[in-house]
Amino acid sequence: MKILVLGGTGNVGSKVVRQLRALNHNVIAGAPANGINSFTGEGLAEAMQDTEVVIDLANSPQTDDESSMHFFETTGRSLIAAEINAGIKHHVVISIVGADKMTNLGYMRAKKRQEDLIKDSGLPYTIIRSTQFFEFVAFITQMATQGNEVYAPSTKFQPIAVDEVAGFVVKFALGEPLNATVEVAGPESYPKSEFIKKYVEYAEPTKTVVETGKNEYFGIEVPQDSMVPGANANLGKVHFSEWLEKQV
Repeated sequence: MKILVLGGTGNVGSKVVRQLRALNHNVIAGAPANGINSFTGEGLAEAMQDTEVVIDLANSPQTDDESSMHFFETTGRSLIAAEINAGIKHHVVISIVGADKMTNLGYMRAKKRQEDLIKDSGLPYTIIRSTQFFEFVAFITQMATQGNEVYAPSTKFQPIAVDEVAGFVVKFALGEPLNATVEVAGPESYPKSEFIKKYVEYAEPTKTVVETGKNEYFGIEVPQDSMVPGANANLGKVHFSEWLEKQV
């Protein structure tokens, strides 16, 4: 099967491409550096010739409100037009668990708009909402650090390993279009402060974690359960402590 993976050289995309090729599929890793740009439309028509599945993993290079909305609006419309012309049989896109609950954040509004565009396109689709990646905990910790203290919120959190996200993307991409949204998450759910504590103990033991008791995402208030999936989520098997032990 010929499959186009947009964002195919990125963190998730490169793993998806590798897994699909290991299953002997004909995979194109779409990226601007490879002459395939979903934002400008460059190379899309050629890449989609004889393609059955398009996996959209491309992300906005900027996350401010205006830039992210412009990116996902533009790429969404560009992809949909090209896919309709090419007769694509399955559009798969990765989104974020809680995108519909955190609409006070511009980036989340943009991701929700991306979802709505494909839902309204008439194309067969599967939307995969993922929780935050394990790798993101380091960035969260960095952004929450002031001097020697890390201010950790209490928002519920259920992160997942990137490798497992890639595996779920492959699984759903090779299946029939669901014309629905599915969720993927890690196997354990705790307050975000607990994951930050584990990371600090591993990577920055001289720092002190201060629990704020707030439900926040980068300082902006969000619903307590906005970053965890519903009861029917597809769960990974790798625990955060196991993942940490493998980081060198």
